[in-house]
Amino acid sequence: MIREALDQWDFVVAAYAVGVIGVLATVAWAWLAMRRAERRRDHARERTRGR
Repeated sequence: MIREALDQWDFVVAAYAVGVIGVLATVAWAWLAMRRAERRRDHARERTRGR
């Protein structure tokens, strides 16, 4: 669809899309970092208990 005038709602929708994608990416990154940290903690606990 070709239009001469720009509609502000295009920018509003794009801003919400960027915001939602950014939030989802941050949540995924934090969740993966938490799982890695828990794995490192469990590994360290196993090493110290094995002594």
